[in-house]
Amino acid sequence: MAEELTLENLKSMAERRGLQLADDELKRLLPGVIRARQQAAELRARVARQDEPAGAFDATRDGRK
Repeated sequence: MAEELTLENLKSMAERRGLQLADDELKRLLPGVIRARQQAAELRARVARQDEPAGAFDATRDGRK
């Protein structure tokens, strides 16, 4: 990841989304947000853009044969 996520960064992100969270709420959220960002980065590193998805939705098919 480009930068370390800090409490101040998280507060700024929340405020940009219209969320008014107390500092104690942000402190409780921070470890989970960091973990989620790390997991997303790991997935991006493992999956190539040209890889096809395991399944695809086709709105033109109604499922009947």
